[in-house]
Amino acid sequence: MSADPNIKGVGLVEEVFHGEQTGVEIEQNDSTASQIADPWDPEKIRVSTKNFSLRNILDMIDSEDLDLAPDFQRNRVWKARQKSRLVESLLLQIPLPAFYFAEDDDGLLRVVDGLQRLSTIHGFVRGKEFRLADLEYLNQEQGKRFGDLSPSLQRRLHNAQIVAHVIDPTTPSEVKYDIFKRINTGGEPLNSMEIRHCMSRSRSRTFLKRCTSSEIFHKATGGVLRDHVRMHDRESALRFLAFRMLDDIEQYDSVGSLERLLDEAVTKIDDPTRVSDSELDRLFRDFERSMQKGYTLFGKHAFRKWPTTSNYRSPINRALLESWCVALVDVDEVFLTQHRDRIVTGARKAMTNDYLYINAISSSTGDPARVNRRFAVARKLLEPAQ
Repeated sequence: MSADPNIKGVGLVEEVFHGEQTGVEIEQNDSTASQIADPWDPEKIRVSTKNFSLRNILDMIDSEDLDLAPDFQRNRVWKARQKSRLVESLLLQIPLPAFYFAEDDDGLLRVVDGLQRLSTIHGFVRGKEFRLADLEYLNQEQGKRFGDLSPSLQRRLHNAQIVAHVIDPTTPSEVKYDIFKRINTGGEPLNSMEIRHCMSRSRSRTFLKRCTSSEIFHKATGGVLRDHVRMHDRESALRFLAFRMLDDIEQYDSVGSLERLLDEAVTKIDDPTRVSDSELDRLFRDFERSMQKGYTLFGKHAFRKWPTTSNYRSPINRALLESWCVALVDVDEVFLTQHRDRIVTGARKAMTNDYLYINAISSSTGDPARVNRRFAVARKLLEPAQ
């Protein structure tokens, strides 16, 4: 599905990943959008270098002292040949590139760089997930699982040395994110939500999974965000939650950037002293309620650009989803049903003729003026008719 050429002035570009369209519109952000809002002091960086045996690393993964960020879709990218060649390198005693870990105050380590490599090694040694195939040198080991290897080769794997650069917990979180973006060595660069997922705790990951597993979420978004390969499902839910947790949209101006708002939201959700279990339950109900109301209003065009010039079903637009869901959550559904035609007509006209609004949902979407613009338009359209 490609952008409809008849939609003029709306700016539709659907994201493509590994040659497949993802069903989500690209947000055309400035190159500075992903940078830290305020410069940070290099003196705050605390990184130490440590050596681990592979046996030690596997034990840490099993005991959950080293977190591999479960439920990370990008782990599926590696093919059988890549996995086998990695194990072969270890059997040949070829040193692996250094890993990066981030340490929490409680001593828990999270993988910052090297997630796919460690997942592969753990899957081979502990999980028996695959057999060695398409090896380059050790042809006699073809088709073998870990348990089929000779004791000497098993010891070689267990005794292999891993070099890891460990980011100290005193390093500010925004600096950790920036370090991740700079040193990420994956074949396909991780986006901000994928980085956030790797560095967050299980509480926020579990809650975002709960939100994005909701059937009304899939219905309202046409199913295109189900287990999304770029984690745009989690980001969409988090954007709603982050803005919903603000006392007033005007507070956003003091946050500095959308990325910082989302980072802070994850930090809050991960801390039960800041967001209790009952508050999470309330936020989940708010999320489902807003999804239902968005679908009630816009049907199959919910959270998609839908100008008056076309009935083409556009890709999901995350700025529309976040702003309309927050605006809709406390609006009476009977009111929405009664005024649906007027609200939808107004929204479509804004998507066609209001270029400030079009810009606010298309590019530099974290800019405070544009955030305020798209929220103001949605709120205005939901007011009772004069």
